[in-house]
Amino acid sequence: MRGTFTAMSTRIILLIAAISGAVGVSLGAFGAHALRAHLEATGRLDTFETAVRYQFYHTLALLALGILYLVRPDASSLGTIGWLWTGGILIFSGSLYLLCFTGMRWLGAVTPIGGVLLIAGWVLLAVAVVRLT
Repeated sequence: MRGTFTAMSTRIILLIAAISGAVGVSLGAFGAHALRAHLEATGRLDTFETAVRYQFYHTLALLALGILYLVRPDASSLGTIGWLWTGGILIFSGSLYLLCFTGMRWLGAVTPIGGVLLIAGWVLLAVAVVRLT
């Protein structure tokens, strides 16, 4: 049973990384071409670029995490890290995207929650690495 759970977790992490990468490229291209004038006019181009950049950083981290999970399926905390980073991408980058698209400034108050999830994932990764050695 444990092997099945581990394999599913690895596949889910890698699938999320693949989807996040595709969405990140799509939104990055959309922002650079179709939305550029709007984003510059509203002063939100930097915000949009930050959302894309952090999404990509953590997409690549998820990809590496999934590969590490393949190598060390006994490290169950890696699945938790994957969920923290996934939540962080959705909340951090997602709130910034929505802010750029809608102009709803209150979304800026939600963004730090995503940042905390991203940081928590990195801290938990450090703990997992110490335990792996």
